[in-house]
Order: sequence, then C-alpha cells, then structure tokens
Amino acid sequence: MSQYSHLSEPDPELPGSIPRIGGPGPLTEDMIPAMRQALDVPLNQRLDVYKTRLPSDSAYKLEDHTVAVEGGEIIVRTVSPILAGGENGPLPVLVYFHGGGWAFGGLDTNDFDLRILSVELRLVIINVDYRLAPEHHFPTGLNDCYAALKWTVENARKIGGSTEKGFLVCGASSGANLAAAVAHRSLKDPFFENHKVTGQILQIPALVHPAAYPPEYASELLSYEQNKNAPILSKELMDFLYRLSPLLTDPTGLPPSYLQICGLDPLRDEGLLYKRLLREQGVLTKLDIYPGVPHGFHAILPGMRAAKKWEEDLRQGIKWVFNSSV
Repeated sequence: MSQYSHLSEPDPELPGSIPRIGGPGPLTEDMIPAMRQALDVPLNQRLDVYKTRLPSDSAYKLEDHTVAVEGGEIIVRTVSPILAGGENGPLPVLVYFHGGGWAFGGLDTNDFDLRILSVELRLVIINVDYRLAPEHHFPTGLNDCYAALKWTVENARKIGGSTEKGFLVCGASSGANLAAAVAHRSLKDPFFENHKVTGQILQIPALVHPAAYPPEYASELLSYEQNKNAPILSKELMDFLYRLSPLLTDPTGLPPSYLQICGLDPLRDEGLLYKRLLREQGVLTKLDIYPGVPHGFHAILPGMRAAKKWEEDLRQGIKWVFNSSV
C-alpha cells in the first residue's frame, strides 16, 4: 500500500456522482470530436463563474499574436495589465499551457481566470494555443510550446513584460507536462543563456507513462492503480492520452518549482515523487496537496472549499516562486 493511500479518501464535500471523461468501452480516436463537444459543457459553466469576476476592460490589454512554428502557425494570447499610477514596468512574464490530455482545450479553457490572475498578480501572461493530438502527433504540441517560449523572449518588451523580472512556465495536467518539458529543454539551449526560466508552476502534472515507471520507484507509484476508477480522470483515459515523460529527465539546474497535487488522482504519486527528486537535486520546491478530490476538481466543482483554497494557493505559490528566484 502506498504511504499516500489515505489521500484517496473522498472529501466530504465531493458529490456522490461525478462523471468520468470518456464513456463505456475502449476509447478510440474517432471519439475525440464527441468528447471535445461534451467537454464544452463544463467549460462554459466554468467561464460563467469567472465572467462575474473579470476585471474592467480598462485594467488590462488583451491581444492575439501569430507565432510561426514548424509546418504552420499558432496563436498566443497575451494579457498585459495596464500600469497603475506610480507602478513601474515592465512586469514579470508567465507562459501558460492549458490542460486537456494533449487532445482537448484551447485559448478559451483558462481565458477568464488568466485575465483575473494577470491583473491581481501584476504579471504578463502568454496563453499558448498549441496544436492538439490526434490531428498533430507528438512532438508537434511540445515543439509549439517551445516556439512560444522563444517568442516570449523575443517579444516580452513589446507586450509590457521582461524575462529579467521573472520568467515562469505554468500549466495544469498535460499543460503541466508541457511546462515541465520545455523547462527541461531550455536548460541546455544557448538561446536561453541570458533568459533563464526562473520558475515552474505544475498543477496536477502528468509526468511519466506508467509503462516507463523506473523499477526503483515502483513502491512509490501506486496511485495510478489505486485511483484507476476515479471520477473525471480514470486510468483508462490516461492510458489513451499519455505522451511525455519529464520525470525521467535529470532535474539538475531546474528553477524553483511549485506543485499542486490532488489526492484522488491517478497522477498523484508521480507528482509527489517528482517533487522529492527535485528537492534531492537541490531545486527549491513548494507543494500543496488536496486530499480526497479528483484530478481537475477545481474546474468542475469551483464551489467546493477545496477549490477556493486551490485558487488562493496558486496565487501564493506564484508569489513564492517569484520570491525564491530573486
């Protein structure tokens, strides 16, 4: 039994019935369009919640930019706070990669909450609309995200930001996977020699395919089976979606890292192990755990006390990363 098994005990506030993404029977690529359509329902409900909290249009500047990538173009959406009287710019930057199993989501997934976060924390946010599987196979999405990271370095000043003030990567689920992957990749790239990524924010990260679990960590990676039938995200769906494995890459030299982990999540233990491996290599880490709630609960059930704590913890986690990288 995993030392973290107790984290799977359901939160008393958790509804008795929460649907899993997908459906009965094996998942196949031809189901993707219907699954995307089904996911629009909770997305729109989530947008309705955040819409009531949006700052005034005069508080920020919203722009879509075209970024050239191999084989085409992608869009990045920037949110730049309007400087208040006496406030000095440029501002720190945060590059955001949405979640959705590498196959779902887009600019709208976190559009409203990123606007709120940008204005509240006074940072320029770059929201990346990377190309999705299965239409675009790996490593297309990863390469798109890396191109967006480079675009940020080249254009930060134009959008009111400065990588010298702070240069974070952030994502949830598969987006956290992409954030971790580009942070690793940038370490040895001369392009980033004078523009180091200064922090990573990894929310419910997907970090390694279970087929590639290192044997020496097998006793610590039990949540994939323990929570295989968890609501929202199941083992079956993850088997269908998994692609990248940042957990297997040497973490030496990575910047301060903040992680948010759900207890009732198949991905729980790999996130906890990643945090330990980072710390063992001297990387500053901060971790918040949410016992008894499933993967992505904060998006589906924003009214839960744990979801409100998640939001506040994220803000404090970002501040911690900035302060730790100074």
